[in-house]
Amino acid sequence: MSVALSFGTFDNFHPGHASYLRQSFSLADELIVIIARDENVLIIKGKKPRQNELIRKKAVAHFLKQENIKGRVYLGYKNNSLRVIAKYQPDYIALGYDQRADEVKIKTIIQDLGLKTKIKRLQSYYPEKFKSSILNGLN
Repeated sequence: MSVALSFGTFDNFHPGHASYLRQSFSLADELIVIIARDENVLIIKGKKPRQNELIRKKAVAHFLKQENIKGRVYLGYKNNSLRVIAKYQPDYIALGYDQRADEVKIKTIIQDLGLKTKIKRLQSYYPEKFKSSILNGLN
């Protein structure tokens, strides 16, 4: 059974997030979604998310269930968000079209672990309309 790994903040879950998760699931038989921890979001984005990590986790889990997507949702690690690659050893890592991710670092981790994980950058979904920064009035 193949596994795809996706991760993100998923603050104020919207149709762009839904599209990202559907595309992620289309890569494999099962989807593992990692929700960014509040403190990691603050470090990466310079601000805390509007919703706390448990609310965001619940929203994603609800979406997966509603869409009959075979998947699991977990909170990420606080001190090393990429440790999930070693833990779940996915066949695919799905990155959003605008997701800030150090692909070189991810590729190095994959290589060091001896995995054959493929990284897929997914398509946007009406980014002029369904982008968190726009929906939250930050653009």
